Amino acid sequence: QVQLVESGGGLVQAGGSLRLSCAASRSIFSINGMGWYRQAPGKQREPVAVITSSGTPNYADSVKGRFSISRDNALNTVWLQMNSLKAEDTAVYYCYLASGYGTVYWGQGTQVTVSS
Repeated sequence: QVQLVESGGGLVQAGGSLRLSCAASRSIFSINGMGWYRQAPGKQREPVAVITSSGTPNYADSVKGRFSISRDNALNTVWLQMNSLKAEDTAVYYCYLASGYGTVYWGQGTQVTVSS
């Protein structure tokens, strides 16, 4: 069983920055995408940023130019650098990992709160 361990959430003022990290509990031979989703109160979970096995990133329009995703395949770790944070970025952020075998793993979620 693979567990994804997230860290880096917290409370920050609008305009500030946070860096989220997510590490898999063990090595995974084949990984497709890794990335982050978020869920705000009363809203559906939505994709924020994903990065392919080859390193190609994709971002939600709402975070383009402010967030940056990166990964280290050897460490099975993905990061999300969040800059110029806004109140509307407040949500629980979930890390995910899609293996090459079709299994999707989710982290437990980390709270990000941006005060205006």
